[in-house]
Amino acid sequence: MKIEKRKKGSVTILDLKGKILVGDGIDELRKSINESIEQKETNLILNFQNVPYLDSTGLGEVVRSYTSLKKEGGAVKIVNLTNKVRDLLSVTKLITVFETFEDEDKAVESF
Repeated sequence: MKIEKRKKGSVTILDLKGKILVGDGIDELRKSINESIEQKETNLILNFQNVPYLDSTGLGEVVRSYTSLKKEGGAVKIVNLTNKVRDLLSVTKLITVFETFEDEDKAVESF
């Protein structure tokens, strides 16, 4: 998995590319989120446009990021969910926890 980090105003966007699975992608995601928190970048968008699959461990890491950022007074929002990831969030009822957007600019404006 690869993660590209970019900024739009006061919002940090992590472009995720690849599967997020136990042993593949989890460490990279955790490191990127922890670095953002350390740098006081607490308005975070996770762009799932290029994430074809997310397993339960990956889902747990996304939830951890949500709670970590909330403790710091920030928020994590999700943009461009693929159908498989959207289905997983729906089945687990986490779709009601995260703010999700189809349009990146609207996600940025929501902060």
